[in-house]
Amino acid sequence: MPKEIDSTIFHTYDAERAGNTCSCGKHASQTAHDDEQQRKVDAQAQARSQDAEQLSNDVVEESVMRALFPQAAQRRDFLRAVGVNTARAAIAGMFPLGALQAMAQEKNGAIEKKDLKIGFIAITCAAPLIMADPLGFYKKQGLNVSLNKTAGWALIRDKMINKEHDASHFLSPMPLAMSMGVGSNPVQMRIATIQNINGQAITLHVKHKDKRDPKQWKGFKLAVPFEYSMHNFLLRYYLAENGIDPDRDVQIRVTPPPEMVANLRAGNIDGFLGPDPFNQRAVYDEIGFIHILSKEIWDGHPCCAFGMSEDFVKQNPNTFAALFRAVLTAAAMARDPANRSLVAKVISPAAYLNQPETVVEQVLTGRFADGLGNVKNVPGRADFDPVPWDSMAVWILSQMKRWGYVQGDVDYKGIAERVLLLTDAKKYMKELGQPVPDGAYRKYKIMGKEFDPAKADAYVNSFAIKRTT
Repeated sequence: MPKEIDSTIFHTYDAERAGNTCSCGKHASQTAHDDEQQRKVDAQAQARSQDAEQLSNDVVEESVMRALFPQAAQRRDFLRAVGVNTARAAIAGMFPLGALQAMAQEKNGAIEKKDLKIGFIAITCAAPLIMADPLGFYKKQGLNVSLNKTAGWALIRDKMINKEHDASHFLSPMPLAMSMGVGSNPVQMRIATIQNINGQAITLHVKHKDKRDPKQWKGFKLAVPFEYSMHNFLLRYYLAENGIDPDRDVQIRVTPPPEMVANLRAGNIDGFLGPDPFNQRAVYDEIGFIHILSKEIWDGHPCCAFGMSEDFVKQNPNTFAALFRAVLTAAAMARDPANRSLVAKVISPAAYLNQPETVVEQVLTGRFADGLGNVKNVPGRADFDPVPWDSMAVWILSQMKRWGYVQGDVDYKGIAERVLLLTDAKKYMKELGQPVPDGAYRKYKIMGKEFDPAKADAYVNSFAIKRTT
């Protein structure tokens, strides 16, 4: 009798598939440590993941299997008892998989521009924007999207200004700076959604394991991905709260995220506050350790955003709405912890992050090796709340003023509301049946200090270390 083959990318019908990370943090299970066959299967899965239609189908089957048998032990018992082919036939008989899979390819609405170019940086922050492509969420909205992997944030900015990209993955401070003409010519940009909250870390070279106190960091060279980034502002905040002047006691260098690990390995930098998966990749490569998660600095902070120019919104209102719905649908899927392993599988291949799936899964599930000999469990290490709160923009603007990126009076509320599309986000969330939050301005606590968006200037002036006079 021929062997039954589980052909799905998630190995939905493999009764022996593992569910836990191994002790070293580099493999999907302890068995996989020495399992050459597993590496072959992973390579095959990565190759097949390039096929967007097959991937969409596999996600549906995996989701149904998990819904029917929530516990891994139940799934294993069922598959061992009936085999792959019988399991697939039984599930297909109970659920209209063909119809569900076809839904991922449906088109709706008359849109002005179907063929779109969207820029992204290969980091986990972009998960909703990325996964909407292979999972068919753009196609369902009638869009033909080309995701353009881009080398760095300055190039993202320039391609948006030059209209080479229709929409883009941004660092959340970038559309604010671009709209104000800070660091570039002024072009009015809009933030549709926050792509991710949390999901960053300060990673140091392993040679600094004895320097866990930031007061020992004087003279360090530290990298951030861009000046107008939450990474820069959070690093500056963290250093200053520990008595280190970020402009005088250390060097902060702009380094594209894909180059951070290589620069850490070469000794060009002592550490970085950067996006994942590069913090975890430094641990995986045994050249760095995670000093602190950004969640521990400000739990719920925004990081990246999805946006476009104001001109694009005005000229293509139906296309804009379709994009909004696609990305919000992806964000809702990414938010559910039960889907994180699937999301890691979807975004890890070469066309997207080009990272070991295990590294990405550790980031997204929050169960990870920290490089100091520990395996930690922090479920909120990364999250995907899409709401673009106006108060988030006010905090960013307060830090731009604190560190001298903008001078004089700042119209915090006016700028925030011109750039962030909070009202639209709530509208489309409601349309999709997603929970819609109230309000626009929230208070936050960053390292124990409260930020009230109604008192931004007082907040700026309350700091001992700043560049304002």
